Amino acid sequence: MKKTVAFLWWALKIAFGCSLYGVAFNLFLEPSGTNAGGMSGLAMVVVHVTGFSTVGTLTAVVNLPLLLIGGLRVNRKFMIGSVIGTAAISLTIDLFAILPPVQVDPLIAAIYGGVLGGAGLGMVLSAGGSTGGSDIVVRLLKKRYQNVPIGIITMCFDLVVVALTGIVFRDITKSLYSGITVFVCGRVVDAVVYSFDYSKVAMIMSPKYEQIIQAISQQLNRGATLLYGEGGYSRQETKVVLTTVKRQQLAELKALVVGIDPDAFIIVQEAHQVLGQGFARYSKDSL
Repeated sequence: MKKTVAFLWWALKIAFGCSLYGVAFNLFLEPSGTNAGGMSGLAMVVVHVTGFSTVGTLTAVVNLPLLLIGGLRVNRKFMIGSVIGTAAISLTIDLFAILPPVQVDPLIAAIYGGVLGGAGLGMVLSAGGSTGGSDIVVRLLKKRYQNVPIGIITMCFDLVVVALTGIVFRDITKSLYSGITVFVCGRVVDAVVYSFDYSKVAMIMSPKYEQIIQAISQQLNRGATLLYGEGGYSRQETKVVLTTVKRQQLAELKALVVGIDPDAFIIVQEAHQVLGQGFARYSKDSL
């Protein structure tokens, strides 16, 4: 029963992300001729040239061979998520075509279409699925270039479709607006995919380091490491407590340290993709 509920919740997240993209496409992007790239963007160009079928249907047709490739090269879960995402994105793009387009300046359409569409795509990718098409290609490229954020890879891939938009519509302005959408969409994808995986690293300098370490272990259930340093001016040996906590634990950590030593010196910085006990586990298929 738990597995069924977990699967349904997972599928619902993918479908909801696709729905956000479908809304963005029909409210902002398609009415203004702005292209967010991907297979749906390519389908929009093809439909404009040939008048063949609809964007959603053509997207589904093009995605079929790519789904097979993705399933063979990535993993079973990704293939199932891609099937759900492809069906959902194709359905929602056509379903939400009934929505009245928002009559706004093309620049506004490009920005808001990118934000809403990027949020949707980010949700799909963070759930471990895809909307098929270019997402599969991007995921395969991510396996090869693991140090590059997935939003940047998506952005580069989509620029080709953006260039085609300007050629097909014979309007360089549409390509320029589409470039803004691709950039915004890529940044929002990265924000959504990686924002749930940020932690905080704190370096604490205090003579009461033993009490601080004990409190961090008992009250926050986190580990700590002692670093040995030397004061730059005093040349006195000092010990630095290094610890990593979840973002929601940061306020509690600071209150805890200051409660022990009001004069403690604390440095806090972002930590991304923390791996190990109490945090995420490494996976070769992670984004």
